[in-house]
Amino acid sequence: MMVLVVGAGRVGAAVAKSSLAAGHTVSVLDADPLSHERLDAGQPTSWEDAGGQFTVGTAIEIEALVAAGVEQADVFIAATSGDNTNLLVAQVAQKRFGVGHVIVRVLDPARSDWYAEQGLHTICAVKVGIAMFEQAIADIATA
Repeated sequence: MMVLVVGAGRVGAAVAKSSLAAGHTVSVLDADPLSHERLDAGQPTSWEDAGGQFTVGTAIEIEALVAAGVEQADVFIAATSGDNTNLLVAQVAQKRFGVGHVIVRVLDPARSDWYAEQGLHTICAVKVGIAMFEQAIADIATA
């Protein structure tokens, strides 16, 4: 399975590395060439020697997405630090390129819910954090 990860921050790099370790073909697209260091960190070989691909480019540029392999992607993960970028490129991957499985990181819980209703698979760490705090308070209250 070919996985394209847009954004090589902490989340994107970790998902890319675990996907490669699971035997998938993995390509990463990031605007910052230094983000490549996260892919190499803690690995016995370089990202490319392990079989990964890294493309420097801006995710909102079609040429960068094509260079990173969006046309071959089975799974597209939008994991940049910006909701607007993630939502835009996720929709482009889904609608223009027909990627079958699009997963998008969205920090704003309301936007996450709305886009999920529109058919995007959204991941919202803020919602998870809120739920964990609420559960911690409930656990303390019943202790």
